[in-house]
Amino acid sequence: MRRVFKGLAALVALLLVAAGALYVGTMGEYPVPATVTDDPALPRIEVGGVTLHSESFGDPANTAIVVLHGGPGADYRSLLPLQALADSYHVTFYDQRGAGLSERVPAEELTLQTHLQELSGVLDHVSPDAPAILVGHSWGAMLASAFLGASPDRVAAAVLIEPGFLSADDAQAWGLRSQEIIRQPGMIWLGLRTGFASAHVDGPDEAAAQDFLIGQMMHAFASDPASGYACPGESYDSPGWRAGGAAGQAVQTQASAEDFDALGGQAHRFAGPVLLITGACSTWIGEDHQRAHLGLYRDARLSVIPGAGHDSVDDAPEAVLAEIRAFLAGGG
Repeated sequence: MRRVFKGLAALVALLLVAAGALYVGTMGEYPVPATVTDDPALPRIEVGGVTLHSESFGDPANTAIVVLHGGPGADYRSLLPLQALADSYHVTFYDQRGAGLSERVPAEELTLQTHLQELSGVLDHVSPDAPAILVGHSWGAMLASAFLGASPDRVAAAVLIEPGFLSADDAQAWGLRSQEIIRQPGMIWLGLRTGFASAHVDGPDEAAAQDFLIGQMMHAFASDPASGYACPGESYDSPGWRAGGAAGQAVQTQASAEDFDALGGQAHRFAGPVLLITGACSTWIGEDHQRAHLGLYRDARLSVIPGAGHDSVDDAPEAVLAEIRAFLAGGG
């Protein structure tokens, strides 16, 4: 028994030494930008009692375009090339609740329903009297698809850039493959190091350390070759301001099978045109995956962007803008 206790003591001592070495080895500056709560200079709107980081471009008299970023928990920075559409439209970007530079909210306020209500509130701000055009990327495209089913009369047309999954069955498959990527030894080691690094994050708010950790791991996940998000030999380098740690986890962990099915299962209620966009380099949720989504909509078409990965707006902005302009000119 003494040998067992000695062995355990030695193991504990070794772990403590390793933890100390990691803590010291990850010491440094890890700046995290302030949200609208602490930075009064950030542009904003108030929706449902939550302050959202948001900005609009173009003539408010023109048809409104509302851009929905991915994640959940990311921000709209990589989608800013879509600002070019402001020459003909009134284009609004916003970081969703708990994400990017928007106000942080409790986890129970980060559900599919609260995101749908929030999108409705944004439309009340920018297009209260006419249907708007939705442009969503990844999770943002999933949210837009759910909104087509929930509030079809509020949308004139939709551009869905690589939605990840739109049903409970696809969500389960996506989750299983995601776990395979996350459980790779290299990813586990990176998560451990990043966790210790996050202990050195000094504000600007209580959520900063978790946001740093989740943001770093989200980027690592997207850059892993197994995710198929980037072109061969490249990493996923789309820019961002700040991730929302709680928002990055809450929607998926709290959602029910009915919520997941609502992402695409009611989209047929929308009679308007839908453009699905995918990057030619995207292999996991790329062309084949998006072609399977076409049947969810009454009037949908697919565009494949050469030389682009999952974030085609950042990878090939001119090509994406040309596709969107042609789509909207044709009646969207």
